[in-house]
Amino acid sequence: METIGHQEIWSYYAATGEAKRVKDVTTVRAGAGHRVASFLELAKKVADLQFRNREHVLLFRGQPADYLSGKNLTVLKPSIFRHAIPSKIPGEAELTRRFDRLKRAEQELVSRYEMAALLKPELVKRQRILRWSILQHYHVCPTPLLDVTHSLRIAASFGSVGNGDAFVFVLGVPNLSGAITASAEAGLQIVRLSSVCPPAAVRPHIQEG
Repeated sequence: METIGHQEIWSYYAATGEAKRVKDVTTVRAGAGHRVASFLELAKKVADLQFRNREHVLLFRGQPADYLSGKNLTVLKPSIFRHAIPSKIPGEAELTRRFDRLKRAEQELVSRYEMAALLKPELVKRQRILRWSILQHYHVCPTPLLDVTHSLRIAASFGSVGNGDAFVFVLGVPNLSGAITASAEAGLQIVRLSSVCPPAAVRPHIQEG
């Protein structure tokens, strides 16, 4: 795969106490992670990352575990591509079944959205990524999207589910603009749920998804 764009980044990914300059994300994925003892320490180091990575907006994801690929690299997979064994992907038949289920859920969402007379149903009807984002956020069915948040505190709370360590991933993304941000250089699309969900849907606004 050809690399379209490249920017220098700073990250905490080892046991050393300071952020390090890295050339690519693979270096971070191969690292053991950086341990902190409190939320305050985490917040201070995230502030340091934001200062050093000024061209990026930082988003956060909390998980109760660090899932690894077959090459022992940290991997963040959308739910539709997850397997019981983190290093594997579902087979063709299973993926077909999941995408068929997603398509049916999209149709049901549009129907119920219109029946409830919510604000701007044409947006949900016209844009597939908005339908995916709503279905993903409410855990209706697996989608090709990944949940992240602007709130470090919310990410930390999701990561703290369970009795073990909490894992918080800090993701640097391009500047966010409007309800949907698309970046060809980064190869991603970002949907800000608070801008696409009606006021009656309280959860996306509280969780800053």
